[in-house]
Amino acid sequence: MDLAKVTVERLIEAAHQAQAQAYAPYSNFPVGAAVLGTDGRVFPGCNVENSSFGLTVCAERNAVAAALVAGTRPTAVAVVVNGKPVPPCGACRQVLAEFDPGMPVVLASTTVRHQQVTSLDALLPGAFRFEKP
Repeated sequence: MDLAKVTVERLIEAAHQAQAQAYAPYSNFPVGAAVLGTDGRVFPGCNVENSSFGLTVCAERNAVAAALVAGTRPTAVAVVVNGKPVPPCGACRQVLAEFDPGMPVVLASTTVRHQQVTSLDALLPGAFRFEKP
């Protein structure tokens, strides 16, 4: 789970830029995320809300999709919000766990000078894993 400081800063900056593109007219809670691919590239994502709330897509899942489309897999994620940093929602934690249950997770804010690096397994102990019979 050791992320170099420069990598953390790259992820936070990409997530911050993605947050500026968030479409959050219902919650007014713009979220930016960025995942680090196995190849070292960074892939941003933002939340995209919908008036049919169940169709909203989180920033983290959009970033994961961008990495997959580019042919790589996520190895770390940063999440940026306004106010107190928050971890990914449960659904996003499960999606991220599909690729690395011990993935580093960086939590940051655009308005509060605080950041935290934790791990996905600390945020989602006992993640579901499909076992073929």
